[in-house]
Amino acid sequence: MSTSQTGPGWRHGLDAPAQWTPSASPDALRLRARVNRLIREFFHARNVLEVETPVLSRAGNTDPNIASFSLTFAGRTDGAPRTRWLRTSPEYPLKRLLAAGLGDCYELGRVFRDGEAGGRHNPEFSMLEWYRLGYDHQRLIDETAELVQAALALVGRSATLRRVSYRELYRERLGLDPMQAGEPELRAALGDVVIDPQGLTRDDWLDLLMTHRLQPAFARDELLAVYDYPASQCALARVRADDPPVAERFELYLGPLELANGYHELADADEQGERFQRDLALRAQRGDAAPPRDEFLLAALGAGLPASAGVALGVDRLLMALLDSGRIADVLAFDFARA
Repeated sequence: MSTSQTGPGWRHGLDAPAQWTPSASPDALRLRARVNRLIREFFHARNVLEVETPVLSRAGNTDPNIASFSLTFAGRTDGAPRTRWLRTSPEYPLKRLLAAGLGDCYELGRVFRDGEAGGRHNPEFSMLEWYRLGYDHQRLIDETAELVQAALALVGRSATLRRVSYRELYRERLGLDPMQAGEPELRAALGDVVIDPQGLTRDDWLDLLMTHRLQPAFARDELLAVYDYPASQCALARVRADDPPVAERFELYLGPLELANGYHELADADEQGERFQRDLALRAQRGDAAPPRDEFLLAALGAGLPASAGVALGVDRLLMALLDSGRIADVLAFDFARA
């Protein structure tokens, strides 16, 4: 990565006197600005509206694998909860806008996740999320790849798109069927990777195989779209009644970096409410905090969510890929250690 210097403030290292300095180089910050402009031009050309939605909400994310920040509001609430939650994505309010009839829209902004700090993670980071009426997850794969390919062109790179189903990926790379294999077979496939099994579910073992055995081998200049996940990993996606059923979602990788996660969106309020309750039950079982489920989202789904697909793309991850860096600090003006 280029590290052009523009003065004594552009120093690296975390000795106490230098912590005021930026963690990213000037070139990286200029590239971020170019990527942000590219994103806005990309969606303007496609008549997708940019919107801004609340960062603080009375509801949190119930996903058992995502931890939310909360705070207490000291002002007037008129009976509403004082506890508010920092968003982990803008998904819920964007879907409320869809249900209200706004049409195709996107948001580019900051999101927050507790407990995620390290080489590739920062507690606050930039997310791009957008929704397209009448799309399914397969059609949205194409548009997501087009955006990433346009970003790669900014740094003189290119990448071909390859699709593979989740089931076929595990079959061809690991020789096992992720829809049918039992936990012992999944654990054995990790080989010499040692993991504490306490509290892990079958889906956790599948995720570990993805992160430890599959992702590291993904080709650097290939965009790999993995689609049709196990129904148990549906999150907010529709489930298609195949044999076995599959969740109509995808994840897009550039080399080993996961860039985006998209869904053919679930529009059934009752089913979504049941999924929230399953999440909260698992959180209770683990002894984790239980954020209130988003009743506004459920009401919006009940009013009618148009057939649509949506995707969230990590902008910092994209910048890391563009700069061929394994450190998120390299693309942030000030990472968590310097914030």
